[in-house]
Parts: sequence; C-alpha cells; structure tokens
Amino acid sequence: MSEEKSETKAAPMPTIHLTEDHPMASLIDEIPIPPSNGDLVEGTIIAISRGRVYIDLPPFGTGLIYGREYLNAADVLRKANPGDVISAKVVDPAGREGYIELSLKEARQAAIWGEAETAILAQTPYSLVVEEANKGGLILSWQGIQGFLPASQLAKEHYPRVPEGDKEKILGELMLLVGHPLSVRIITADAKEGKLIFSERTENEAEEKASLIDKYQIGDIATGEVTGIVDFGVFVKLEPGLEGLVHISELDWGLVEDPHTLCAVGDKVKVKVIEIKDGKISLSIKALKENPWSTAAQRYAKGMEVPGVVIKYNKHGALASIEEGVAGLVHVSEFATPAALRETLELGKTYPFTISLFEPKEQRMTLTFAEKKK
Repeated sequence: MSEEKSETKAAPMPTIHLTEDHPMASLIDEIPIPPSNGDLVEGTIIAISRGRVYIDLPPFGTGLIYGREYLNAADVLRKANPGDVISAKVVDPAGREGYIELSLKEARQAAIWGEAETAILAQTPYSLVVEEANKGGLILSWQGIQGFLPASQLAKEHYPRVPEGDKEKILGELMLLVGHPLSVRIITADAKEGKLIFSERTENEAEEKASLIDKYQIGDIATGEVTGIVDFGVFVKLEPGLEGLVHISELDWGLVEDPHTLCAVGDKVKVKVIEIKDGKISLSIKALKENPWSTAAQRYAKGMEVPGVVIKYNKHGALASIEEGVAGLVHVSEFATPAALRETLELGKTYPFTISLFEPKEQRMTLTFAEKKK
C-alpha cells in the first residue's frame, strides 16, 4: 500500500476582543502613541556631528535636526552637548533615513506662544520699550515677537488727548513715547495669525471701566461732553473714566460728511445708549430726534414734483435732499454719462425733481430730473 502524506494547515489566529475589565486592557491603554507632525517632544542629545544633532526619543527611535532647521537654531545648538535634554517639534515623523525630523526653532516659537497664553491668564506685567509709533498705537517686542499696543489701551497719563482728533497731532503725541519703557500686559496672543496685542491699562482700570459700563443699559438717555472729533464720529464723555462713540451715521438723520460741522470739543450733548459690547458703549444723537421719514408720507407721494438740493454723488448717481433727513437718488442712467450728470446737477444747487419711487417705511426714494421732461 502506498503511504499517503497528509498536509497540516495552520489554523488562523483568532481575533482577540478585550473587555474593559480584562487585565490586558489597561496595558494596551498604556502603549505610547508615536509622535505626529506638529507634536512637541523631549529627548536627550546622543550625538552632534557637522550640521546634525541626533536626539534619543525612546521608544520611537532617534530624532534628527539637520539642514535648514539646524541653521535656524545654530546659535542654541553651538552651546549644546551630548547628554543635554532638549525640546523640539516634529516636522516629519518619517523623515530622512528613517529618523524623526525635528525643529528646534518651531519648538521655541510654540513655547513662547504658550508662555504668552499663560501670561494672559496670570495678568503678568512686562516692562517693554516702545520701538515705533503709528496713528493707531505703538509697536513693542516681547520674546522676539513684535506686538501692537492700540492707543485705546494706553493708560490715562499716556493717552493722546488731542483737540479735534487731529491724526497728525495724535501721531506726534505717540512718537514722544518711542524709546521709553511702558509697563504692559498681553491681552491677545494668536500664534496662527502671529498677532500679539498689549495693554497698558491695569486690571483695576479695566474692572473700573466695566463697573461704570454696568450702570448703563441700552435705551438710557444721558448728557455728556464732547471730548474728541474724528472723521468717523464724535467721542462723548458720559462720566469720568467712561467715554462712548457717536458714529457719524448716528449724528443726524441728514447726510453728515464732516462731524466738525455739528459740534465742537467741550459741547454738552444729549445722547442715547444704543449698544454695549466688548467693553465699549455706542451712542446716538439722532435717535433723540424725530425720524423725518416717519411722517414723510403726510407730505409727499409718488408722482409729486418737488425741489431738491444735490448733496452728494455716488456710483449710482446723485443724492438730492428734499428736506432735512429725506433724500432720494437721481440715477445715472437718466444721463448719457456720469460726467453729464455732474455737469447738469451741480453740488449745492436746487433743481426740480419728480418722485418716481416712494417707500417711506424702507426710507427709499428715487427722483427723476424734471427739467429733462420740459
């Protein structure tokens, strides 16, 4: 009889499912996760050769700083020795020749931004020298990172109180602070945007202002003093330590091109609180005046001929005011060219118009130049 040989096949490995109470489950949870791109790691320098630093990263292998990353951190690495423990940032977990590619400079930057976030929470004060000034504030540096100190965040003794809000005079006042140290706090640190914002105001000042603002609610009416006039509106002091802004759009129902024509520094004005947000209070003067559009339907109707004063040009045509606060658009399409419109309708002059669209609730009006039809 011939002897038959039988082949023995290996049985497939069973899939192991561990329950949470299994003794091996906790061990699996303790297995370290390999580093990923962007992770901060810490290791011991095991060798330094020309343009290369090898770092032991157990149990994952060896890290390598070389090339551009080596040059970027050369000032620090010149003082490094085998046995030193350093922190670095992973830039490629599967880098050259199987090494974990690292960056010392990026790790230092990450550490600095982390320190900035800690400083915000701790309200840590720093004495920093003002490097530059612009019309918006001051430039300072912290840990090699340039930051911005807005003029609005200056302490009272350094805030530029310039009559009429002249921007050049404000810049002149801010320039006087260049080269001088200021005690500041970090209030914003955004690593992604590279944005660092400082404040010279103390925590007590911030709390004091918040306490003052808490006394006001939307809808409140108050009398204040004009302390500054700028292109975009008027600053009004409600009480010592608290100012609000009346935006140019909230000065009057009529078109306002220059806030200086309506008020002067030192004037007493009545205002209404219309918004309280992010530690700022917004005010309105026109809210205390009757909106002329609310009663315009009693005086005007579609098809009516009315006199109007040309008060402004825009890309759509010309605005003509038929009374204070009520204006309509004369569309450029009525004329051959925008230049023809401006030659026909001069700023400041009065012309006859016909109301072709009238929607007082939406505060919309379109006018047709009546003389063209005659």
